[in-house]
Amino acid sequence: MDNGTVNSEQQNSAPDPGRADPDRPAGATEAPVAKRRAGLLLVVAALAYGVDVVTKVLATAGLEAGEPVRILGGAVYLQLLRNPYAAFGMSFGGTWVLTVVATLVVLGILWFARRLRSVGWAVGLGLILAGALGNLTDRIFRAPGVFEGHVVDFVSVFAPNGEFFPVFNAADSAITVGAVLIVLLTALGREYDGTRTGKQRDDRAHPRAADGSGPAGEDRA
Repeated sequence: MDNGTVNSEQQNSAPDPGRADPDRPAGATEAPVAKRRAGLLLVVAALAYGVDVVTKVLATAGLEAGEPVRILGGAVYLQLLRNPYAAFGMSFGGTWVLTVVATLVVLGILWFARRLRSVGWAVGLGLILAGALGNLTDRIFRAPGVFEGHVVDFVSVFAPNGEFFPVFNAADSAITVGAVLIVLLTALGREYDGTRTGKQRDDRAHPRAADGSGPAGEDRA
């Protein structure tokens, strides 16, 4: 057997450390890949959606044609309002437009879910998904008609009738909290795939941490 030929074949078959992996995002390191978080997103979305549906059912059953209910020392007033506009009473030119936008948001998040490897991003997008689904359900199934239904709002803070802040619901709150969380994670450099922007720069500057010969931790936030 020709040892020179064997050694040459082994060298040719060995992975080239300088060759880029086409399946790995640019700038990503060789650190262990975090597991997918689509399941977590769906669990968060289901729980938040359930809260929205239940609270709307209770609001329509207990607050119909009634006076605002003052709770928490006047910090919150519960009163029923049927809203043809977007979240917090904002208008964008028609109920059907809002229905289309909400549908696109839902489909976009579901498509993007398979790429998630960050717990924080999964929670944030799960809340946004739940909020979009909650209000979309009202648009489809409530009066005055399909795709033109009015959203049930019932929370007014610090004053009744939305005098201090527009009346809202649990779906609006989920969208707001989810969006704030995503913005915060982005500002901190935490990516949807479980990596950190700053950490990627550090790994490029200190390659020993990336190849496992130095300390390197997987960031899954």
